[in-house]
Amino acid sequence: MSRYFGVAGIQMNILRGQDNSRAMIHRLKTVSLLFPWVDMVIFSELCSSGLSSDPAQQIPNPTLDQFCQWASDNNKWLVPGSFSEKHNGKIYNTAVVISPEGKIEAKYRKIFPWAPLETSDPGDSFCVFDIPGKGRFGICICYDIWFPEVIRNLAWLGAEAIICPTGTYTSDRAQEIVLCQANAICNQVYVLNVNGAGGGGVGKSVFVDPEGHVLQESGESDTILTEIIDLDLVSRVREYGTLGLCQPWKNLRDFDGTFPMYAGDIKKGPIFQQLGPLRRAAKFHE
Repeated sequence: MSRYFGVAGIQMNILRGQDNSRAMIHRLKTVSLLFPWVDMVIFSELCSSGLSSDPAQQIPNPTLDQFCQWASDNNKWLVPGSFSEKHNGKIYNTAVVISPEGKIEAKYRKIFPWAPLETSDPGDSFCVFDIPGKGRFGICICYDIWFPEVIRNLAWLGAEAIICPTGTYTSDRAQEIVLCQANAICNQVYVLNVNGAGGGGVGKSVFVDPEGHVLQESGESDTILTEIIDLDLVSRVREYGTLGLCQPWKNLRDFDGTFPMYAGDIKKGPIFQQLGPLRRAAKFHE
């Protein structure tokens, strides 16, 4: 069975500080009409609230309910960006993954809020989830992409594609695109980074493959990116090497030293369970 998977990223012109959920539903209807083959739709960070953290709500909530209904009605996976979540006296920037059955499949709280401007509380756990018959996905949010530890941990947990809703409106978007490519290369994963437009960001969303090639890159305006990713490519790249050369996960698995920054046993990672041996060339003779 092939592991092709259709993804769409909606880079939407967001009205800052306003309810954008109706506009999001309209874009979703457009995706269903124009790209019926798409399996998953991804929005940008804090899309529905226009990058505003007020007012925070518990999850689930009425706004999320309408997205769950759409996913169920259209039999698609949906990542409607992130939401300002109120939980146990704290406020989190929380991304939600909705299944084609309309259920909340996964929830991730941003580990690295963009301090000092982002005042939400940091999450404390990584999030991966499985799509039956396809593969394992991980999720992070915006500034998380600046920390190689985040993507490395998601890949170590078996993620083959990383979803990254983003709300960058500053001049460092070019650097973020480089980080998307670098994280994809170092971890041999797809990176699906969807930024907002207008009041929600400077656009320039990117889809990057596990060898670092930019598959799709948008401009700054309202648009929809689509791509059919091949999760079998991740398996091939990890098994035979990036461009048939570097096999970093096998080297990491077979490394006999220790990393002081890792408290546990790195070799117990789920990613290593499916990798074959590191093929070594015969030694050169003088």
